Amino acid sequence: MRVTVFSAQPYDRRFFDELAAVQDADDDIEWHYQEAGLDAGTVALAAGSEAVCVFVNDCLDAAVLDTLATLGIRAIVLRCAGFNNIDLAAAHRLGLFVARVPAYSPEAVAEHALAMIMTLNRKTHRAFNRVREGNFALDGLLGVTLHGKTAGVIGTGRIGLCMARILKGLGCEVLGYDPYPADAFQAYGEAVPLEALLARSDIVSLHCPLTEQTHHLIDDGTLAAMKPGAMLVNTSRGALIDTPAVIGALKSRQLGALAIDVYEQESELFFRDHSAEIIDDDVFARLASFPNVLITGHQGFFTVEALREIAQVTRANLMAYAEGIECPNRL
Repeated sequence: MRVTVFSAQPYDRRFFDELAAVQDADDDIEWHYQEAGLDAGTVALAAGSEAVCVFVNDCLDAAVLDTLATLGIRAIVLRCAGFNNIDLAAAHRLGLFVARVPAYSPEAVAEHALAMIMTLNRKTHRAFNRVREGNFALDGLLGVTLHGKTAGVIGTGRIGLCMARILKGLGCEVLGYDPYPADAFQAYGEAVPLEALLARSDIVSLHCPLTEQTHHLIDDGTLAAMKPGAMLVNTSRGALIDTPAVIGALKSRQLGALAIDVYEQESELFFRDHSAEIIDDDVFARLASFPNVLITGHQGFFTVEALREIAQVTRANLMAYAEGIECPNRL
């Protein structure tokens, strides 16, 4: 089976090729890598394949899916958990097999959220640059002790549970909100309504999927309901946050700090080197100008263990399709 891999990066090649090298000779999956993301302008690159492998920012709207089906594509495998970028109704109408990687090393994302919290709180990124210049002054590096603080986790799925466990280990009082609460969360914290979590938390960390209900979950209203000076962390999906509203809250000092690994308009920026270019996104440029904002480029998942698991589950999804057997990750 020939598979076109869109938005392929060197690390994708590494782990898919590593997996192929240890598979049986009967494994006839041929990976064809394309650096380009999938959209209406690049969909023709899938010609000659039976399946495509896509990532979080690839576009799989009805028009693209129609073209894929016309090209003979019968299967779509997402090497990610989120699937808000695919029109599932159109995919089902076309009879396409669609599967995802529902969870991959949830600890990886939770640990990255912690790294961002610690960096932003203790300002180690600024201290690193100072020391390299011979500046050992401590002014401007003052943080707070996280032990004893209240941390709110919005979304208590696999990643949220990992985050709650980490925060409890730091000595934080942990609050959790989820419309479908996990019983396992009771071991780490207290389940509360969203309003109570926002009002009481010194740190609010988002770990929920992007749906119609969670789109711009953090807006003017929820920001106003947050404890003044609190830190907001988002390692889930960019569109959970209304960025202009967050900028307003930062300017008014209602929001004390912001750490994001995702951005609503990230598809034009992330996963590529723009260091020699002018970034035209004025909202992103304004956001990046705040000293109390920390931004990383969607690297929360980026560990050896997570990438290896993504490759393994993606291959298993393809083999389930090829063999006509039940796939637990089918959408």
